[in-house]
Amino acid sequence: MIDTGGITLDRNSPAAELLADSLAEASFHPRLPQQRRLYEAAKAAILQLQLRAGSKLPSSRDLARELGLARNTVIAAFEQLAAEDYVTSVLGSGTFVAHLDAPAPGRHRTGGETAPAPRSALLSKRGSEVTAFAAGARYDILPFAPGDADFAGFPFKLWQRLQNSVWRERRPDLLGMGQAGGYLPLRLAIADYLRGARSVNVAVEQVMITAGTQHSLSLCAQLLADGGDTAWVEDPGYWGARRVFQACNLALRPITVDANGMALEAADLATDPRLIYVTPAHQYPTGAVMSLARRRELLGLAMHKNAWILEDDYDSQLRYKGRPLAALQGLDSANRVLFMGTFSKVLYPGIKVGYLVLPPALIESFKVALDDLQRPGQLMVQAALADFIGRGHFTTHIRKICHLYGARREMLRRILVLHLGPQLGEQVTISGEESGLHLVVELPSHVDDVALAKLAAESGIQIKALSTYYLAPPVRRALLVGYAYVTPDKIAYYGKLLAAIILSGLH
Repeated sequence: MIDTGGITLDRNSPAAELLADSLAEASFHPRLPQQRRLYEAAKAAILQLQLRAGSKLPSSRDLARELGLARNTVIAAFEQLAAEDYVTSVLGSGTFVAHLDAPAPGRHRTGGETAPAPRSALLSKRGSEVTAFAAGARYDILPFAPGDADFAGFPFKLWQRLQNSVWRERRPDLLGMGQAGGYLPLRLAIADYLRGARSVNVAVEQVMITAGTQHSLSLCAQLLADGGDTAWVEDPGYWGARRVFQACNLALRPITVDANGMALEAADLATDPRLIYVTPAHQYPTGAVMSLARRRELLGLAMHKNAWILEDDYDSQLRYKGRPLAALQGLDSANRVLFMGTFSKVLYPGIKVGYLVLPPALIESFKVALDDLQRPGQLMVQAALADFIGRGHFTTHIRKICHLYGARREMLRRILVLHLGPQLGEQVTISGEESGLHLVVELPSHVDDVALAKLAAESGIQIKALSTYYLAPPVRRALLVGYAYVTPDKIAYYGKLLAAIILSGLH
């Protein structure tokens, strides 16, 4: 005798005993109707080979009696199992477990047992390469994590009020996938902002709303290049761009970055890129600013080689000294630059709204691809964001966070200068202070920056080694130290600790 949720019953067959054991487990789908619970129990037993192919099940009358269920409940479960080919019914003979053509999805049968399929058997060669190194994996944010912003100062009440206002308008047109290229008032607001703040030559027709930088890069790679084409990428550079290009089967050509940005050599000039990915206003991760001479050289090469320049303007708003630098796109007279930006750094990552400024010749093709490949939406969010920018809240918010992050940056810099002592300037330098979300602590070439980053992690500090951002063998050693997502009291404590860790690695 067993108890299945208050039902006492006799067990008269192995199949009934097996199913009764599952039904008796308190955690086995407790909220589902009995018909569905019986179906789930039988299906699991069949997939796990506990009920063997060809074995006969008790009749619906007998099983109902043995399990203490209504016969209609058992019949309904049997009918569902038969509809999904788990069992077969033979008139006059009974119901039998079907012979499944293959093991359960993602499993291999080995003598009646199951084992997970290896990842190499599940992914394509390209998929294996793209996922081999989880550079973008997220963990709990610890002090000095580079690239992470502090969202505690986000204007939640204001944002909620703007979104509520949009919803109260009850506009059916905002419930669909949207107009070609995105919500028009938001595109107008972005165009106005970019003309004034970034010196971008833009008409509203050229602005297309995307789901962020990764989405913009993916569209560019899919529409402007074919598998096997070459993409020039900064080295060290942004891992996310490389992943997108790898996923599109592009051949990556790492181009060395120095104090003036992308530095092309004779061997590089001998290749013909289809795409050139750059972060000229604030190179990621070194913080270098591309010189005017390099910008003009790159624009000339793009026109000569029939290449497209993908200008990633990921954090130009976060500048602490002087005005943001003019965009590379503003110098482009041949329409070879695609300019992209995002609201993830200055608002919050989950907003998933970015923009792409297209050369006129590409506008219609990109809008078609956006609709057919991506099925855009989020118009309610876009409408709220348009109001946020149009009413001046965006520039106010930028001013506020720049003041906040600037103070934290200066505090971190002072603490490192104090505790690094005479080693600062002799073996260690600090750069990347004018904009962005992290400092770059340059180290001597013999220092193992990866080992220092691991040592820091043991002390609760999350920094990154510059050498891990290289495609080619690293030529510089440095640590990326974030300051945005860390409060002043923690900057004081962990800054001193970080300086001691850096000094330990110099000897």
